[in-house]
Amino acid sequence: MTYWLFKSEPSTWSWDQQVARGDAGEEWDGVRNYQARNFMREMKVGDRGFFYHSQKDKEIVGIVEVIAEAHPDSTTDDERWECVDIKAVKPLKTPVTLEQIKGDERLADMVLVKNSRLSVQPVSDREWALICDMGGVGG
Repeated sequence: MTYWLFKSEPSTWSWDQQVARGDAGEEWDGVRNYQARNFMREMKVGDRGFFYHSQKDKEIVGIVEVIAEAHPDSTTDDERWECVDIKAVKPLKTPVTLEQIKGDERLADMVLVKNSRLSVQPVSDREWALICDMGGVGG
């Protein structure tokens, strides 16, 4: 299994909205960054990811699962853009903030720390386990 992080502004798409979609999940659409798109092209059904609220809160709030591999993004006719579908799996018992992540030297190499603007990014196995522990959930 490979791990990822999906960033969203809560005013655009929130964890609560993701949870409300249930097992049907939702397209992770609207991504217009080639690197983020290419990461989605690598994703496989069953991969897990962190759901990160950007902007004000800047915290990981939940865990999602990829339920459909890369396919054309329904929000555009431009064939360059693809997306995956994800569903909510479980919330973190305690959200993990960007400040906490940046303050933990074990996470210094995390993409979120080095390139915080990237909306879809990989997470290493070690980073996944550490953040799950910080959030009070099993990885």
